[in-house]
This record gives sequence, C-alpha cells and structure tokens, in this order.
Amino acid sequence: MNAQNQILVALAVASAGSLGFIAAYALRAGSHYEGLAFAVSAAALSYAAAVWARLLPVERVTDPIESYPSPREERQQSSLELETDLAAVTRYKVLRRWLSVAISLFAVSVVVPLRSLGPAPGRALFGTKWRRGDRIAREDGSLIRVNDMNVDSTLTVFPEHAVGDAQSQAVLIRLPVELTPQTGGYIAYSRLCTHAGCPVALYRASVKQLFCPCHQSAFDVTNDGAVVAGPADHALPRLPIAIGEDGFVHATGDFPEPVGPGFWERG
Repeated sequence: MNAQNQILVALAVASAGSLGFIAAYALRAGSHYEGLAFAVSAAALSYAAAVWARLLPVERVTDPIESYPSPREERQQSSLELETDLAAVTRYKVLRRWLSVAISLFAVSVVVPLRSLGPAPGRALFGTKWRRGDRIAREDGSLIRVNDMNVDSTLTVFPEHAVGDAQSQAVLIRLPVELTPQTGGYIAYSRLCTHAGCPVALYRASVKQLFCPCHQSAFDVTNDGAVVAGPADHALPRLPIAIGEDGFVHATGDFPEPVGPGFWERG
C-alpha cells in the first residue's frame, strides 16, 4: 500500500474513532468505550501525520533551462510527468478533504464532553428565586395576609417555594398607607447589605430607615432604599410586590438588579 492510501485509511479510521466516541458519550456506553474510541482516533491521526511528513520534499530540486524546441522524446517525457503530477495533485486534494473531516470530527469529540461540566448558570449569578406571582412567606413557611402586620413593623420573608434561600431573603415593612398606597403600605427590600452582604436586620421606624449592624450602613425605605449613611455605595434592591385578590402579599417579579455587595456587572 502506497503512502497516500495509508494516509487515507488512517484518516478514515480517525474519523470512525471520533464518531464512535461521540456515539458512546451520547449513549452513555461507558468510559472504557469512550476511551478506546478516543485513543483509536488520536493514534490514527498521529499515524497519518507521520506518513504525510515523509511525503514532504526534503531537498531542493532545480530544472536547468534548455534550448527550444526540446527533443521529441523529452517532450513526451515532460507530458507524462505532467499527467503524473496532476494525478498526484488530485490525490492530495482528496487527502486534504479527508484531513479536514478527520480533524473536525476529532475537535467535536474533544468539545462534546464539556457538557459534563454541568448546566449553564443562566440567571443564577444575576437573580434570585423570586418570580412573578410568588406569595410572600415567613421563615416558618406561613403566608402573609394584608392585615397580618402592624404599621412600622418588619418581617424577614422568602418566596413561598424557596423558604430559607439566603440570596432571596427580603425584609417586608408595613409603612403608613399614605406612603405606599398602591400596596396598602407594604414595601420590601433585599435583606443583604450592598456593602458586605450582612443582614440588614434593624429598622428605625422614626426615620423610616433600615440599618446594617455590621458596618452601620443605613438605607431610606421611602426613597427606594437609597444610602443615607455608612460605607455602602448603592441602594438596597427593592422587591416589586402587590396585594393579591386572595388577600395575600405577592411578588410581581424578581429584584430589578443583583442583590448583595458589589457585583461585576454594575457600572
């Protein structure tokens, strides 16, 4: 078998090995089948490359300029050499096509296992578990009705389906109804301080401010959680809420921006 045919066979085996790896991975046939197919593909590509390297010219060839016209025998020999060269060029085109196929399939077989790294994070880095229509629940899982809280009182709350989720925790406040008439006086903010992530656990009813005990940041609940004191450099994210027809307090969506301390997507 000549060198070109050896390369073609090797590239065909490499392509088959890559396809075998992809099939074994997709069908979860087992790591031993995947490893065998990948090894066959890599070995066949290596063999093809080694044989191809031997076909490359290793010396400089020069043709002297001869007088015209050349003897008839030389012209016939030149024509025969040209036909041979054209056939070789055609074979190299076929080899290059097979090489492209084999390398492409091998690259796919390398990329496919990246799926095993796990699902994409999606909005997990940017949002919480609050969703439109979620009813607001206490730490014990009980739901909050519109008349459950007194004016100037607060509660730590969660989405009803994610009670205890640290990123989703919020502080629900009931203000005098004239301050937030659309929600019957209720207002909610993320409980994670935007400075260092400590719980904003204290509420000063006299000045309508939430207070973080860790580094003394204070936030104005009547002004969209704006910072009024301390090292925090941006407002507490406000949770959009509404009073449902069922009498329970509902979220109408997630926080409009990431919660907690400085985030790399913020300008």
